[in-house]
Amino acid sequence: MFSRLLVRHLLVILVIILMLFSRSLPAQAANIEPYITRYLHITEQISLDLDGQGNTKEFSPQQLSDGKQLFSSNCINCHVGGATLPDPEVSLSLTKLKGATPPRDNINGLIAFMRQPMTYDGSEETYWCRQVANSLLSQQQVESLAAFVLTAAKKAPGWGTELFSN
Repeated sequence: MFSRLLVRHLLVILVIILMLFSRSLPAQAANIEPYITRYLHITEQISLDLDGQGNTKEFSPQQLSDGKQLFSSNCINCHVGGATLPDPEVSLSLTKLKGATPPRDNINGLIAFMRQPMTYDGSEETYWCRQVANSLLSQQQVESLAAFVLTAAKKAPGWGTELFSN
């Protein structure tokens, strides 16, 4: 008798926990851009190169989703699918980001470029890309934007290439 009562209580507790857990998942997932899970296959935190010196920073799917939204509202007019419409030779592919002077294939390098856009060879300021001032995007926002671009460059099919299909 005692064991049946214990089992019932444990089952009730288990059902309550499962109900609470299942209610919290859709709320979290509803805020994540489908692109993040479907094309980038990101469902948990990832580490990205912070500075090219071996330091990394963790980014959540929500931060990448925020970065995707910022990209869509601020960058997509010139960078459709990672291409660069004003200068097709300099895309947002990982190879091109890495080959820039200074390299833009890490969070700080890409942020430095966004804060003060320079030509691909780093010799002078460029006006092809809009400067992202602190008053336009906070440090957290620009980090999320950089994290999205770098993750897309690593994982999105065809990102920054002529083969872009998604």
